[in-house]
Amino acid sequence: SHVDGNASAPPSGPPHANHSVSILPKIVQHGYKSLRLIHFFTTGSDEVKCWTIRNGTNAQRAAGTIHSDMERGFICAETMHYHDFHRLGSEADVTKAGLKAMQGKNYVVEDGDIIFFKFNAAGGSKKKK
Repeated sequence: SHVDGNASAPPSGPPHANHSVSILPKIVQHGYKSLRLIHFFTTGSDEVKCWTIRNGTNAQRAAGTIHSDMERGFICAETMHYHDFHRLGSEADVTKAGLKAMQGKNYVVEDGDIIFFKFNAAGGSKKKK
């Protein structure tokens, strides 16, 4: 029975049938796929950041997404995949399992990579006399 005295029948179907479900996540996923975009992550002591790049981007270019100095002075990228980190529970466990790797500038970043970039802050340029 209804408290408000409305004689209409209660809605039929599952309890969640009256709640609208946003299709925005599907639109975003489709958009990323259509534009060939992927994500990689960087971590600090107190934060995790997600970066968007085009699929097929190499590590040096990905570093440039964060800052042009990182691209110019790129040395290497320490990488692990998010799924490995999530499954094993810690960076130390990913390393113990041999799933953390040092990658060069031509490494193609994969969707879900967690990356620590090593770079020369001077940009690798030699001083002019």
